[in-house]
Amino acid sequence: MQMFRIREEKSIRGLTLIELLVVIVIVGILAAVAIPVYSGYIERARRADAKTALEQIRAAQEMWRAERGSYAINDGGGTAIAKLITTMGAPATTISRYYTWSFSDGPTATTFTARATAIGSQATDGNLEINQDGTKTPAAKWAK
Repeated sequence: MQMFRIREEKSIRGLTLIELLVVIVIVGILAAVAIPVYSGYIERARRADAKTALEQIRAAQEMWRAERGSYAINDGGGTAIAKLITTMGAPATTISRYYTWSFSDGPTATTFTARATAIGSQATDGNLEINQDGTKTPAAKWAK
């Protein structure tokens, strides 16, 4: 009596063209959503660096005023920026590859406005400012 042998068939199959196209479409959709979101995160992180620097500048001006009775101003003894950097620990004028800072309209003994100017690929984000009262403009960019 002969035994029946069940023959095992090995299925050798690869991906069909349709399956490959479906995977490519799914990856494309995910990339189309993820890249703009990631770019937004990067932009906000760079902006956070500028905000931190402006807060440090404001703190340096307040320390200067507490010690000397007025804000650091541009006079014959050096610029206000140099004074704050060397004596009060203000950040360098180049915050990063994406922002620099300066005083807009020059500081006076009683007022100042520090501006972080966006440069390079961050330029579309716009500038940030802070004044002696702590008023931050534009408010929408500071809130994020």
